[in-house]
Amino acid sequence: MLDPRLTKLADVLVNYSVKAQPGENILIEAYGIDNALVKELVKKVHAAGAHPYVNVRDHAVIRQLVMEGTEAQMQTWADVDAFQMKKMQGYIGVRGGANIYELSDIPADRMKLYNSIYYQQVHFDVRIKDTRWVVLRYPTSSMAQLASMSTDAFEEFYFNVCTMDYGKMSKAMDALKDLMDRTDKVRLVGPGTDLTFSIKGIGGVKCDGELNIPDGEVYSAPVRDSVNGVISFNTPTPHDGFIFENIVLEFENGKIIKATANDTDRINEIFDMDEGARYVGEFAIGVNPYIQHPMKDTLFDEKIDGSFHFTPGNCYDDAYNGNKSSLHWDIVNIQRPEYGGGEIWFDDVLIRKDGIFVLPELLQLNPENLK
Repeated sequence: MLDPRLTKLADVLVNYSVKAQPGENILIEAYGIDNALVKELVKKVHAAGAHPYVNVRDHAVIRQLVMEGTEAQMQTWADVDAFQMKKMQGYIGVRGGANIYELSDIPADRMKLYNSIYYQQVHFDVRIKDTRWVVLRYPTSSMAQLASMSTDAFEEFYFNVCTMDYGKMSKAMDALKDLMDRTDKVRLVGPGTDLTFSIKGIGGVKCDGELNIPDGEVYSAPVRDSVNGVISFNTPTPHDGFIFENIVLEFENGKIIKATANDTDRINEIFDMDEGARYVGEFAIGVNPYIQHPMKDTLFDEKIDGSFHFTPGNCYDDAYNGNKSSLHWDIVNIQRPEYGGGEIWFDDVLIRKDGIFVLPELLQLNPENLK
């Protein structure tokens, strides 16, 4: 029997997130999941009068392609998939799989080749710029294990998060976006953290369920050379299948001049992949009331209630600071009291303390008002 929650999720993705319209082409790309949700997505796209197209992929196969692929092969692969992507008006990416570490043993130079050719040309250059897109994780037993939850409890959590009232959240975000649009100086303070930068002229962008599911953040980007100070991250952070912990980054005039972690050599290899990888492309504030703790999955962790994330690497066009890189790595810090607390200041005014917004116009973003 079809789980009715899948039908509701498919409706959110097709009709709220990508807003499929009659005659449009919608690409559904499914990684490591069963067919039930894919079939519901196809039904919903057809019901909207649009045309669904489906790519079924597997991370173990991707791993094998990347491990031994030549640069010429990567380029042909990117050319073919970019051609398809250019025909689409909407994109739904559903990513699952039994093993989060599937890509962990790919050598750094191989991943750099894949990211700089395939991911850059297909996703950054076409999908992100030219389609209405949404990306989500699919609930699996491995995700439940990462979240330290039973499978049943995790599924309940997952569907609460992914089918919440994103329209209500979107309205509550307006005040924070407007404040970001007017802000120059940002200061982040917490245990091991005292960081300043400017977002002047860059402004804020709402993430309210139209691009990612789950969602719940408002982002900007630092003026590229304005970041100074030190930041200590308190959540485990996955990158290419490896879990980094205890990340500390020191900045001078926008650039990471020192980086340490549980594998300092490995993290510095990542930041050395290209010039832009040591500069920051995004700063975002997380507000999803249903996501309280890290589960080593960036799409969830970056929206944690009372968190912010700071992103070495490529910036987005709608919060453009000029930084270009094959890297875009959202690293999360939680500022609620049980994680050590912390403060966010805009132009010398305290806007959030210990994960709770304190300005009257931002109170609707606190968790009791979003559920």
